[in-house]
This record gives sequence, structure tokens and C-alpha cells, in this order.
Amino acid sequence: MATLRDIKRRIVGVKNTQQITKAMKMVAAARLRRAQENILNARPYSKKISEVLQHLLNVEKGFNNPLFIQRDVKKIALIVVTSDRGLCGSFNMNVIRTAEDLVKGELSSYQVSSNLDIYCLGKKGNDYFTKRNYPVVGSHPGIFSHLKFEFASGFIKELNTKYVSGEIDKVLIVHNEFKSVIQQKTIVEQLFPIKTFESQDSESKQVDYIYEPDRSRIIETLLPKHLNAQMWRVLLDSYAAELGARMTAMDMATENAKELIRGLNLTYNSKRQAAITTEILEIVSGANALKES
Repeated sequence: MATLRDIKRRIVGVKNTQQITKAMKMVAAARLRRAQENILNARPYSKKISEVLQHLLNVEKGFNNPLFIQRDVKKIALIVVTSDRGLCGSFNMNVIRTAEDLVKGELSSYQVSSNLDIYCLGKKGNDYFTKRNYPVVGSHPGIFSHLKFEFASGFIKELNTKYVSGEIDKVLIVHNEFKSVIQQKTIVEQLFPIKTFESQDSESKQVDYIYEPDRSRIIETLLPKHLNAQMWRVLLDSYAAELGARMTAMDMATENAKELIRGLNLTYNSKRQAAITTEILEIVSGANALKES
């Protein structure tokens, strides 16, 4: 049975933990503000460049580029975006489970035939898949400590080269999309080949523009910008979602610590009162014994 000293020591330990979780929540909240601004600023550019490119492709029917060609899929690259640190709830496991379900389900035949390459962006995903002997060919831990656009453009350039050369035939990416501070959504996107679709906007079908230079050259110029913007958006989304998840997790941990401290204080006071009562009874009993003697 725990003594008063043990309970007191445990209360001190929980209070110290509460201070740490509270500080981590405040740090995550401060960083989240900037990360949220970055993703909100990046999304309109990413969306607009995608819309412009799509409009040009709908108009320029004869445009031919290997990035749009749907070919027989012999080898697939799967990109898994996780965080570098833990203490962010189910943030990492949601991505890892989704990726693992893909590998064991839809992509199982490619893994069996050694035609699946996994790229891990973030330490947690790399640790998980490496320890379980998955085919991890690319590892990039620590990128979120100093997240830079140059990494996104360099990584896309590497994938682009491999896709055009025929080393890989399809690229999928699994990541968390930032919805709000308390909500993140795990999604799977296709990077290569680039998906095309018919515009549903009737006005965009009717209105065309005079392009200088010609449409094909503009599309060729926009393609790398589009791919860089999409990859940068994914990284910013994941980072903002990570901070939101960590802030929520640390807030819950702080509240749980508060409840635990409250329960331990009640136990401590109860035991202390019982000990005092026992001591008083012993003193009274001793006094009565002295009187009788």
C-alpha cells in the first residue's frame, strides 16, 4: 500500500509532467500560427496554377507529354509523409496505417514482385517501415526542422527524372491534410502520371485567350511549377497538421494531469486524515491508560 511519502512524490512527478505538456502546447500553438499562415497562403497559388494548367490542357487537345501518359504500371513509388517527432496523438499512425493497408492490399502484388519503392519523408515513418523490412529506398528524416522549398523542388525533380526514364510508372503519396487545429484528414494522392479532367465550368469552356508564347510552351513552363507547388503544399499541410495534432494532444495531456493531481490530492488528504485520527486515538488511549494506572 502506498505511503503518504509515495503519494506526495507521485503528485510532484505529475505536476512536473504537467508543466512540460503545458509548455509543449504553447510552443506548438506559437509555431502553428505561422504554419497555418504558410499553408493558407500556399493553397491559392497551388490551386490557381493547377486550374490554369488544366484550362490550357482542355484547350490544347494535341499536347503530348510523358507526365500525362497513362502507361502499364510495372513499378510504383509510394511516398509516406510523417513527422520527425512523436507526442502528437494518432497523427503518425494514421498515415502509417493507411500506407501499410495500401501495401498489403492494393499494392501487394508489386511488393511481392519487388516492384514497390517506398520513400519516407519524416523520421517516424522511416523508423516504422525500416524496422519491418519494407522496401524503403529513400529516407529523408529531419526535413521538418528546417522546412525549405528547395527540398520539395529537388525531391520532385528526382521523381520526375525516374518517371520520365521509365524507372517508375506511378507515384502515390500518403499524408495528413490540415483541416483545423483539431482535425486532420489522411489522404492518398497521385503525383505521377498527372491526372487530367474535363473542366466543369461552362464559362471556361467558352472563354479562351490569346497566348504569348504559344500554349504548348506555356504548359511546358507551368508543369514543373505545378509539381513543385503540389509537393510544397503537401509538406506545409503535413507540418501544420502535425502541430495541430501536437497542440491538441498536449492540451489533453495537461487536462488529464490536472485530473490525476486532483485524485492524488484527495487520496493524500484522506490518508493523512486517517493517520492523524489514528495518532489522536493512540494518544487518548495512552492518556486513559495512564489515568487508570
